Amino acid sequence: MTQAAFGSAGQGDPSFQPFEPGFTDDPYPQYAALRAAMPVEQHEFGFWALWRHRDVDELLRSRMSVEDQHVTEHGPLRDVYDEIYNEADHGRRGGGLSMLDRDPPDHTRLRRLVAKAFTPKTVDGLGPVIDSLVAEALDRIEDEGSVNLIDALAFPLPFAVISAMLGMPENDVERLRELSATIVRSLEPVPDPEVVRSIVAAEIEMADRTAEAIAWKRDHPAEDLLTALINVHDGDDALTDDELVSQVILLYVAGHETTVNLIGNGTYALLNDPEQAELLRREPGIEDNAIEELLRFDSPVQLTRRVTLEDYRVDDFVIPQGRFIIASLGSSNRDEAVFGPDADRVRLDRQNAKQHVSFGGGVHHCLGNALARREGRAAIAGLFRRFRQIGLDGEVTHNGRINLRGLTHLPVAVR
Repeated sequence: MTQAAFGSAGQGDPSFQPFEPGFTDDPYPQYAALRAAMPVEQHEFGFWALWRHRDVDELLRSRMSVEDQHVTEHGPLRDVYDEIYNEADHGRRGGGLSMLDRDPPDHTRLRRLVAKAFTPKTVDGLGPVIDSLVAEALDRIEDEGSVNLIDALAFPLPFAVISAMLGMPENDVERLRELSATIVRSLEPVPDPEVVRSIVAAEIEMADRTAEAIAWKRDHPAEDLLTALINVHDGDDALTDDELVSQVILLYVAGHETTVNLIGNGTYALLNDPEQAELLRREPGIEDNAIEELLRFDSPVQLTRRVTLEDYRVDDFVIPQGRFIIASLGSSNRDEAVFGPDADRVRLDRQNAKQHVSFGGGVHHCLGNALARREGRAAIAGLFRRFRQIGLDGEVTHNGRINLRGLTHLPVAVR
């Protein structure tokens, strides 16, 4: 099969157009068209893209790279980033030292060290903290009657949990929120040089603040994740200072930004489907599968990336070595071939909901998935079971992001 027939959009063929008006509010119609007509796409921005569940799942489990150094053919977006990062004399995302940006064996070593500190026991121990924070938030929501749920619950819960888990010193919460929101835009296809400059500045400031927090924690050790990361050893191996900063930023930013989207997107989906909201209220024990279905229906992270280390075959098409591939988690999770003809609707009792790829796959499967599930379950089930009547109370606003797609304004009224 030729490139023109299968891999490169021609005139009249659908193509990934994330900057089209309305895309970030609802990308799923475009994903459906791409799955059907252009499941493997060579994009004008210089990357390749996969849209079907089977292709994305296989890519995630393959021995592909996540390191940009292996890309041999770059597009125009990469040129913008490289120019500005070089201009600032600043390595991309902390010099590429986080687990997210390293291949084995470096990734294996970093993940092993972090996992020694970030244990299932650590997550289990946060259960009472999560439940208490949710109960307090729901009390405030009941008192106010009408709130922006993102500000009242979806953001403060995971932000407080990851801060408590790490044991971060008291700091300027609003500034940290601003920096985090800017840094996650480094995961977006951003063509605007001024936005890229703001990302670089935010990364530098966050790294400086994190280094200060680590220095403070060395003098004030406690029973928390940050102390554990400082002290973790595997034989003679330990995290270097720069590696420590990079892993803490990754855990801190990823530890709340994605969960904000899970809670906000999941709540919005149920507000638009009262029948499923009522199912969550009346069916004890359904909340675990409900969270899997909500993760599937509107993934908190829409895209992930890999780099081919050798020619890579998808059906009859070969993606050359050294190419950057975008794998669409959001599109995969709506694939009718896996989830059936009703993949575009929420069904909390869907038997194969857990086949979603919202937490990635393979060696890079999200380390914090259990914590995100626990917070999402407590927040969403708690909200709908506490309030028998809850509905939209104004205009909903999406955050305008292509990748970490979510809401900034979700007005609800309860009684």
